Amino acid sequence: MKYFGTDGFRGRANEGLDVEHAFKIGRFVGWYYGPRRQQKARIVIGKDTRRSSYMFESALVAGLVASGADAYMLHVIPTPGVSYEVVDGAFDCGIMITASHNPYTDNGIKLVNREGYKMDEEVLEQIEEYIDDKLEVPLATGDQIGQTVDYMIGRNRYIAHLIASANFSLQGVRVGLDCANGAASSVAKPVFDALGADVHVINNAPNGFNINVHCGSTHIENLQTYVVRNHLDVGFAFDGDADRCLAVDENGHMVDGDLILYVCGRYLHKYGRLVKDTVVPTVMSNFGLYKAFDELGIKYETTDVGDKYVHACMRENGYILGGEQSGHIIFGDIEQTGDGIMTALRVMEAVRAERESLSVLCRPVKRYPQRLDNVPVRDKAEAMGAPEVLAAEQDAKRFLGSNGRCFVRASGTEQLVRVLSEAPTHELCKQANEFVLRALESYMA
Repeated sequence: MKYFGTDGFRGRANEGLDVEHAFKIGRFVGWYYGPRRQQKARIVIGKDTRRSSYMFESALVAGLVASGADAYMLHVIPTPGVSYEVVDGAFDCGIMITASHNPYTDNGIKLVNREGYKMDEEVLEQIEEYIDDKLEVPLATGDQIGQTVDYMIGRNRYIAHLIASANFSLQGVRVGLDCANGAASSVAKPVFDALGADVHVINNAPNGFNINVHCGSTHIENLQTYVVRNHLDVGFAFDGDADRCLAVDENGHMVDGDLILYVCGRYLHKYGRLVKDTVVPTVMSNFGLYKAFDELGIKYETTDVGDKYVHACMRENGYILGGEQSGHIIFGDIEQTGDGIMTALRVMEAVRAERESLSVLCRPVKRYPQRLDNVPVRDKAEAMGAPEVLAAEQDAKRFLGSNGRCFVRASGTEQLVRVLSEAPTHELCKQANEFVLRALESYMA
């Protein structure tokens, strides 16, 4: 697609993605779900805390009402909150304004269908045609013009849903939360407060520019230090739109998505709740995770990197647990998308039920060393298709042989090529990556 990638339409605000794009998306969506179907469309909109989100919200709303739709504004809310409210409120579709873990200078527009899942590609293709002036959409007139609705109650219902999903108390548990100065800032603490936890929060004062800046799941070291310094039992760090979560155990050690999959998978398996005894990780998950699952008799079906591939595999096969090392975890029996706060609650459910610390629950996983290099490139498609890069990847794989593996993939949201090697030692990982890094030098930005 020209505009929409794996995680929506994303770019630098008013450069790669501008207000005219947002207005046109609103115009098309408002018409597509409204006059085209001879009905009044109801569209729900949420946003994260970056400065440009307010601008894009206004442009989207203007487009929606101009096409005859009613726009329900959730204001600042995590991405999964929009997915939840689309279904709970019986809306025609949902829109989330966010660039997730990217810098505040970026932004993005994600579309969600009426089932709470990512928008169907055929609809996105038509939106792109409209953006490029290949389609015409009529303006609403008279009493057909839409209205805006302040829908803060929707965010409150989402918070209540998170609280109701927890059938345990956190009384006496000292929990640290890093809200990344993002969408979790207004949601995470009320949830843990309601469950009785002794909550300690950092990075929950968004100012439009500090989202993801040296905080949140992309800078987990801050929470690690905070947990140890304040003698907390556990910590959770979210990204800008709070669809991801990484944890920190009581010793300050990071618990990434692989370990979260293990802790939750083991717990569900033990109590007969893991459907088909299968977990869905990606090919980037650590060898140690696979071996730990083998020891428990838990099966796993790996997918390509990207939550949409994990989603597709889970839905097609009826699995209920899958996710990525980055902390994007999906609990398919209770949600339509990854939800960082829900992930934190599910980890705490396992911790409370097993009456063990998080470090003890993670201990059986013996991880292989990994090295990930993110290489900024001018054109990721060109770099990924270059013969010398493809040959270098094969050289790295031959170098490691059966002792490890090497993956080269393009970022779904940024002009980056990611090079990951996994081997018995860090030095072997570094040497394997060097094959590819040398080949990428002429394509670097």
